[in-house]
Amino acid sequence: MEGRTAHRHLAREHADPMDAIQAFAETLIANMERVIVGKRQALEVLVVALLCEGHVLLEDVPGVGKTMLARALAVSLGVDFRRLQCTPDLLPSDITGVSVFNQESRRFEFMPGPAFTHVLLADEINRATPRAQAALLECMGERQITVDGVSRPLLRPFLVLATQNPVEYEGTFPLPEAQLDRFLFKLRLGYLTPEQEGEMLRNLGGRHPIETLSRVVDGLAVPELAEQVWTVQVDDTLRDYIVALVHATRQHPDLALGASPRGSLALYRGAQARAAIQGRDYVLPDDIQALAPLALPHRCILRPESALRGRTTEAVVQEILDQVPLKLNGP
Repeated sequence: MEGRTAHRHLAREHADPMDAIQAFAETLIANMERVIVGKRQALEVLVVALLCEGHVLLEDVPGVGKTMLARALAVSLGVDFRRLQCTPDLLPSDITGVSVFNQESRRFEFMPGPAFTHVLLADEINRATPRAQAALLECMGERQITVDGVSRPLLRPFLVLATQNPVEYEGTFPLPEAQLDRFLFKLRLGYLTPEQEGEMLRNLGGRHPIETLSRVVDGLAVPELAEQVWTVQVDDTLRDYIVALVHATRQHPDLALGASPRGSLALYRGAQARAAIQGRDYVLPDDIQALAPLALPHRCILRPESALRGRTTEAVVQEILDQVPLKLNGP
């Protein structure tokens, strides 16, 4: 966006915090759409996660733009970006960093790993061993890294975008429940329509759009915007609705394990952020219903007999959404 390349410029023009957040989101999404065609809903979800200071697991087939999505986000924000290619020989120190002995100073010096960044793309995360995967747990949960007994805070904003292929499982290590629970949302991009794919080919007829992409907002303002998101009002009725949805996953006969309290918080914070990017200072039931299929299924585990019948956690959560009523408080 010409003439307004930083969030602070937008903030001056919008006294209302929600207007500033909406302008921030619209500018960011519009810029990413120059590279990512036909996926506005996915881009909105990514911005919601960013404003919640959460992390996103992108599970989809190769070639749909997962890596390009991460690059477009980092460039548009003007923040540091690192790509970590996960392989079976990846060590925890390859992620967090390592202390190296300096012969001149006769002291150990810490060499930061790729996790010391703003946007970290963990590509094909399920190809890393559980030992390497576990190195991301502290990063994602506490936003700090402890090496040799010393805890070092990570940069803010800090967003982990992890990808995995849902088709090829040979030589992979499925993420454990504790790691999956660290992701705010699990997102799929999906294939483009024929019209959208044609538009993509036209855009790629010459120079790749990512090469001409530039910063359009101030990514370092995200923590401040995230605090403004906390002020979005959530009615007691909607708070009870979130609790009822999550509690229903714990009682559903097809699920061996329901969503955790972190799932309730993800849905709560996500609904606040979704309302904010639409310029509202209050949450609607639509916000909760739109994000529940992204915040809850990966936190649930199917019973083996249900999986054999072809059931999925996504289908179970959708069934719960259809069945659990929204109880309005009477006068």
